Amino acid sequence: MPRRSPFRWAARFADWFEQRGVYVPGEDNHTVDPWRDFGWLIVVWVIAVGAFILFFALAT
Repeated sequence: MPRRSPFRWAARFADWFEQRGVYVPGEDNHTVDPWRDFGWLIVVWVIAVGAFILFFALAT
């Protein structure tokens, strides 16, 4: 039985964003799509907000 790792879950979550399309540097004629261009940043932000909420929930 595979272990449930939060790092593996986060990597799969980020890969889901990247599968929707990856920005290619030098491709100047496409509009900015936040889901495609900033997938890893969005994943890190979601994890940071979750950790922030969890920290204060446990602190009370």
